[in-house]
Amino acid sequence: MGDPQLFDGKPVLQFSTETNRRSFLKYAGLVGVGASLVAGGVFSAPYAAANAPAVAKGDLDILNYALTLEYLESDFYAMGVSSGFLSGRDLDLITPISDHEKAHVTALTSTIKSLGSTPVTKPKITYPSGTFASKDSFLKTASVFEELGVKAYHGQVPLIQSGDVLGAAASIAGVESRHAAIIASLIGGNPFPHHIEEHVDMATVLAAVKPLLS
Repeated sequence: MGDPQLFDGKPVLQFSTETNRRSFLKYAGLVGVGASLVAGGVFSAPYAAANAPAVAKGDLDILNYALTLEYLESDFYAMGVSSGFLSGRDLDLITPISDHEKAHVTALTSTIKSLGSTPVTKPKITYPSGTFASKDSFLKTASVFEELGVKAYHGQVPLIQSGDVLGAAASIAGVESRHAAIIASLIGGNPFPHHIEEHVDMATVLAAVKPLLS
């Protein structure tokens, strides 16, 4: 039995340009995390052409891939905090995680701009029915989310060439690992399941998500 799928393997991201969609899928394939989140086609957004990022390679593409995942995480946690079903210790711990994800979006956006490129625009996000139906469904999804997030950042490490970019990614990866441990503790899971972080097998992931991509 494989690892649980985020959003039950249903695509939730719809990009404003085909270039953004293909770039994200490229790095999702290399890292082995995130391809199943992508819906077919693009949505029409005001000024999409003007805001579309310049064609970038290597590290900039990796940063935009990470930014897309952070857009989703930030939105997901904001929805959870505003849902009203969190209280007490759950709310006390989830609220700073939500704040962290917003800060990650800001940090990645700033880094991309400082490197002379344009950050990818936030995709349209559509969650499966039931994602925010209860505290339990939210926390279960959050746990899968954080484990995938940690693997995503670790998967980027061998692909990054710039020391500055590697430093930025490593800084965020450390925080994501803390998030994963906190969520695991809230749902009675194992906060540190591996002595060394596992990497996702790309061939296995791509085989699983292929039917979901158009």
